[in-house]
Formats: sequence, C-alpha cells, structure tokens
Amino acid sequence: MSLRVLAISSSRVGKSGYLQEAALFISRFLGNNPLNIAFIPYAAVDGDYEAYAQKVRLPLQALPYKIEVAEPENARSVIEQSDVIMVGGGNTFKLLHDIYELGLFEIIQQKVNSGTPYIGWSAGSNIAGKTIGTTNDMPIIEPKTFEAFGFLPFQINPHYINVKPENHNGETRDERLSEFMKLNPNIPVIGLPEGAALKLEDGLLTLIGEYNGVLFQAESGFKSPVRYEVPSRTDLSYLL
Repeated sequence: MSLRVLAISSSRVGKSGYLQEAALFISRFLGNNPLNIAFIPYAAVDGDYEAYAQKVRLPLQALPYKIEVAEPENARSVIEQSDVIMVGGGNTFKLLHDIYELGLFEIIQQKVNSGTPYIGWSAGSNIAGKTIGTTNDMPIIEPKTFEAFGFLPFQINPHYINVKPENHNGETRDERLSEFMKLNPNIPVIGLPEGAALKLEDGLLTLIGEYNGVLFQAESGFKSPVRYEVPSRTDLSYLL
C-alpha cells in the first residue's frame, strides 16, 4: 500500500482566513466521498482540544468529512476507526511529546504506512519528516526523542522565509538550516513557504501551491549544503 501524505506549510496564507487556502489542498487530496477524520490537536498549548477541532471544522464544513478530535482519553479508538489522520499546527515539541506520552506514535505510523491518508500543517508537517530538528518552535517541553514519523525521508521547514531585518544580528533561516545540514549532511531539508505544500500520492512526491520552495542538499565538492529553488509542481520523487 503506497503512502498518501499532504504536508502543508501553514494554516493561513497572507491575510486569508484560517485554513482557507489549505481547504483547497485538502479537498483535492481527499476528494468528495464522506470520510471520518481523526484530528490530532496536541500542538495546541492551551489544552482546549475541542475548541481547536471546532476551529478546524468551520472552514471545512462544506466538505463531506466528519472531524472527530482525538482527546487523550479516547485517542486510540478515534484513530483506529478513522479514514484519515489530520494533525494541526502549534508547538511541534508539545505535539511530539504528547503523541509519545499517550502511546500513539506506533498506531499512527502503522495506520499511515498501511495507506491511511495523512494531512498536517505547520507542526503537523514537521512530524511527517524524519525528525523535528528543523522546526521553528521553542522547545517548551522535551519529547522522548526528536524522531518523527518519517513518512517523508527528509526534513521539513514550514513557514519558510529567509529575510534579515536591517541591523538584526541573528541568523537567517538559511543559516540555521545550513547548520542543521552540517551536522546531518545526509538528510536533505525542504523549506515550505506559506501557501506551499508537499503531496505524496501513488509514489509521486510533488511541491504544490502557488509558491516556490527551497531544497538544501549536500553535494560532493561543496563544504556547505547547496540551496536550490524548487518551482511549484516540481517532481521531488527522487528524494523518497
């Protein structure tokens, strides 16, 4: 059974509404059949998971999907009975911590590896890659490990932007991602700007959306990773 993964950079694009642009990706990915979706909300720090789920339901209400939140007390059964796994954004460290703490890592991984579609945005996209080592989030809690699901065998950096304000002396995003690759030279990194997503379906990995992404990859003869612009609709299947 081939993997089906949709990794979206962000819940918002510019001044658009919450999941307004992402809803288009989701509907095209899942189609128009009724589906039961298990929503994994643990990236939210305030703990009001039903409120978070309702926030997700509203922009998707015209679609024929039933979204059930995986509360800690019923998460396993909700996930087992679902047709789709959907993971929201927030803090990546808390998301991965809670997934391990609740004993849900293996059931999600096995279910998706068996063909259940996986949809994530922001933190939910981070954990679709090999590790969470290229998240933009603060480490507010320590997960058991940084190891993520590995549905996509590389690193993802959602909300990618490489802007350095005047007189700012901190590292740019490119510098931070290059630092990761210097210590992990065999793991490519894809930067996903807001409005872009990665879609894996039928063995084909494609960058979708209206915005170009970037790829950082180690190359023979170069001391630092090489940065490539990745135009929208590029076939990235060679990274699998």
